[in-house]
Amino acid sequence: MRYQIEGGNLPAVVIELEPGEVIISEVGGRTWAKGPIDTDTKATGGIGKAIGRMFSGESFFMSHYTAKGHAEIGFSSSFAGSIIAKELKAGESIICQKSAFLCATSEVSLSIHFQKKIGAGFFGGEGFIMQKVTGPGTVFLELDGYVKEYDLNPGEQVVCDTGLIALMDESCTMDVVVVKGIKNKFFGGEGLIDTVVTGPGKVYIQTMSLPRLGEMLTPFIKISKQ
Repeated sequence: MRYQIEGGNLPAVVIELEPGEVIISEVGGRTWAKGPIDTDTKATGGIGKAIGRMFSGESFFMSHYTAKGHAEIGFSSSFAGSIIAKELKAGESIICQKSAFLCATSEVSLSIHFQKKIGAGFFGGEGFIMQKVTGPGTVFLELDGYVKEYDLNPGEQVVCDTGLIALMDESCTMDVVVVKGIKNKFFGGEGLIDTVVTGPGKVYIQTMSLPRLGEMLTPFIKISKQ
């Protein structure tokens, strides 16, 4: 499998597949295809994982695209922003915002991740339920706006506005803090709550936090891009 991310701030990932290679996405996720590709829709990982995907912002069923010869398939972002690729080792996991998943190789598994800290769940902007993506394989994620990456040492922290944590390594922890000082709270313009991520691990901060159309409707309905 070879891929290229194109399109600037209106990105798409174009993936070249050899015979037998499989890409998975949410239902109706692919934007275009060229060459012999079979599409199969099924509840990957069983009913339990499928229900979990619904609560993490994805569809109950998944589309499986299998190349029957040399083929090309494209997936585009729903909003202006960025697409990033993560190469995951066997058992390696990342935690990301709802609806960040765009597509992945077939070995990648999706599940839900619950925020353990109540404050982060209520006020962090990412909510109690986030996505957990586990390797082995390659996953492509769509994020809002420009994305800044930090590699945090153990105990090192990054502080940002709520709702801007796009994804982080499973080794990172997320919490919220109240902005200090009465004047800062009411006149500082930064809001009352900040999100804090503590290392070790990588964290990705996005510059925008846009409501996604699928979340405005219902987790049982996914908008097809086809």
